[in-house]
Amino acid sequence: MKSFDQLWSELNDKVAANDPNSDSVKLVNQGVHAVGKKVVEEASEAWMACEHENKDRAAEEISQLLYQTQLLMLAAKVSIDDVYKKL
Repeated sequence: MKSFDQLWSELNDKVAANDPNSDSVKLVNQGVHAVGKKVVEEASEAWMACEHENKDRAAEEISQLLYQTQLLMLAAKVSIDDVYKKL
């Protein structure tokens, strides 16, 4: 289990290193549009899991949404501090 900040650090390091074996890095390199589509997909899956499935499935889908949201942040060059300033 990792925190939001730990995930951010891990993904940020992978993207900074341009890890050629990482699917996440490949997606970020495709840009905001590609990652944004994944965020929308995961958001709808999270919503449906919360509406129609159990708590465990909802948590799983929400975790995937958070993951893709962090990739969107990286693709858009938005830091975690930028986001925290708005919370």
